[in-house]
Amino acid sequence: MTFERITIDPDVMGGAPCIRGYRIPVATVVAMFADGMTADEIVADLPDLTPEDITEALRYAAEAVRERTLPLRHTA
Repeated sequence: MTFERITIDPDVMGGAPCIRGYRIPVATVVAMFADGMTADEIVADLPDLTPEDITEALRYAAEAVRERTLPLRHTA
């Protein structure tokens, strides 16, 4: 899968995946969405972003955790 809007540069945000070279990490965008913000609200808070940036950040995050073993707490 190719991500045109996600950049990784060791000199920007310590190499964290960011949106289009901006100092806006994918993790920040995903956390905002997970906290219940809409794409429009995120774009209003971070006006350098577009709705397409948010979609790609979510797709990138989904791909990053796909096929991995995650530690989950067992419930009895």
